[in-house]
Amino acid sequence: MKRRINVRKIFLMISDALIVALSTLLSNALISLYGIITRTSTYDIAIQPIRIFIVIALNVILCFFMMYVFGAYSKMWRELRKSDLAICSLSIVLGLGLSFAILWLMERPASIPFMIINTVITVLSIVLFRIAFRRTFDDLVKVGENDNRERTLIVGAGNAARMIIQEIINAESDENNTARNINPVCLVDDDINKFNTKLLGVDVVGTTKDIPEICKRYNISLVIFAIPSCTEDERKRIMSYCSDSGCRIKTIPYISQLLLDDDAPNILSQVKDIRIEDLLGRPPITFDKTKIRNFIEHKVCMVTGGGGSIGSELVRQIAKYNPEQIIIVDIYENNAYDIQQELYLEYEDRLNLVTLIASVRDYKKMEQIFSEYKPQVVFHAAAHKHVPLMEVSPAEAVKNNIFGTWNMVTLAEFYHVEKFVMISTDKAVNPTNVMGATKRCCEMIVQYKSQSGSKTDFVTTRFGNVLGSNGSVIPLFRRQIEAGKPVTVTHPDIIRYFMTIPEAVSLVLEAGAIAKGGEIFVLDMGDPVKITTLAENLIRMYGKVPYRDVEIKFTGLRPGEKLFEELLMDEEGLKKTENKKIFIGNQIDIDPADLLSKLESLQEIAEENDNDRTVAKLAEIVDTFHHEINA
Repeated sequence: MKRRINVRKIFLMISDALIVALSTLLSNALISLYGIITRTSTYDIAIQPIRIFIVIALNVILCFFMMYVFGAYSKMWRELRKSDLAICSLSIVLGLGLSFAILWLMERPASIPFMIINTVITVLSIVLFRIAFRRTFDDLVKVGENDNRERTLIVGAGNAARMIIQEIINAESDENNTARNINPVCLVDDDINKFNTKLLGVDVVGTTKDIPEICKRYNISLVIFAIPSCTEDERKRIMSYCSDSGCRIKTIPYISQLLLDDDAPNILSQVKDIRIEDLLGRPPITFDKTKIRNFIEHKVCMVTGGGGSIGSELVRQIAKYNPEQIIIVDIYENNAYDIQQELYLEYEDRLNLVTLIASVRDYKKMEQIFSEYKPQVVFHAAAHKHVPLMEVSPAEAVKNNIFGTWNMVTLAEFYHVEKFVMISTDKAVNPTNVMGATKRCCEMIVQYKSQSGSKTDFVTTRFGNVLGSNGSVIPLFRRQIEAGKPVTVTHPDIIRYFMTIPEAVSLVLEAGAIAKGGEIFVLDMGDPVKITTLAENLIRMYGKVPYRDVEIKFTGLRPGEKLFEELLMDEEGLKKTENKKIFIGNQIDIDPADLLSKLESLQEIAEENDNDRTVAKLAEIVDTFHHEINA
């Protein structure tokens, strides 16, 4: 990097010296030519040949000195701004003025016409020369430069940025270090005291709100977000500017997650591609690992739906807390096989893992599993979750979600399971679709069991949409973008609450750890996210421009879909827990006889596969269920 900077400076200095010298000769020649044309004596206004080289030497030395003092050689030509051109012009005027003053002190003064013409020609020549080559300099001078290096803007001019730039500088001598492929062109920082300063030779050229314009001006292709200590609101705001740039974005972790070695700081290896969850504007939610360990360690844990996106993450996290045994139950063999092989590869024989293909709808099979393995903790994640599909097949949703859950809670109570944790959804709140209504009914079943005096602690965890889960909008949007298809959003104003899969699973585990029985645990997921904005940001993460490179098509709300999701029923209050992001909804009193009677009737109707009567009966049980198309 230093070698390239020196080459550019030397080339620029030599060019300026030639321009000043030629401008001086040209100015004198024009005055002499004026005298010849008008047949007047120019002796008093032109510089005589014997003195012209003294004038040239003074002009060159003093102009160069003033430009150096004012920092004219610290700017890249193709990154030249109007303020830089003004600095060059001022430097030339002051340099020539000082030269003429010295000539006057030497009693060899230059004439006023010569001074004016020389100043005008030199300033114009210097400025035009820089403008002419601002976009082509790198094509003329590329001594030792790697053409494949990625032009990079670093956001933040603090210690993290310093370490990144230092790593890049150190990597130039190491052909195997990928950091040498990065060209740190400039930095931005919201500290106005850092503006127009340098960090290890790299200019701070603006603030974060200038990111889109700076990326365009400097032809940036990569943005590295290097502010690990910023607040969640600042991160959300700055990430929005980064996504507007249309560049690839990489980010370093939050400072609490950053791993630093004092002897050999290595931060670039921790720089990752920005994930869509980074645009949610909040740090990952933290959980009490000690409580979770006490809850899981040396326990036999069963996870239904253990091959799904939530279930498989549950299995991964449970495995970290030294369980006695993990039992994966899933009806879909491919998913179950994938998580089984993943854990075998990571833990080898250190993990007691059993993987079973079974359906929670099969009471006898599930009873056999409970009898043989006697789980102490059950996480019930098995369910049909796709809203549009369940609108078409409500009887199947009822059979699987409601009566699969009934089988599980019944067996959990009979086999003295210590804690039973059911995974629910925000769609269970004032549901407008079959899937949400079935999950609300499951919550009622779990609360019924809790109120029945059972020794098993029955608990529900409720959260919003999970980024990257099966059925999430993100995988769909990615497939559409990568296939060159329009991104489909149901409605321009639709909003959802989002959380990451690890956050959702950590909530489930901590909820199980602190549960006393009957609670509905709700995660505070911050502000809801507009799906249109999520789609636009994802498109920008691919380096494309929404509506220009990738169309966003609004398809209309699907049956049972609503614009806004809710997290709590009206009749549920909120109680705080030790984790400020987790709240507890109060239990709702349930009439056991009424619920059991209606469930029995619902099961008979669902077994007849009468979809219309199934939906009607479901609405009797869940009185907040308003089944309206495009509700």
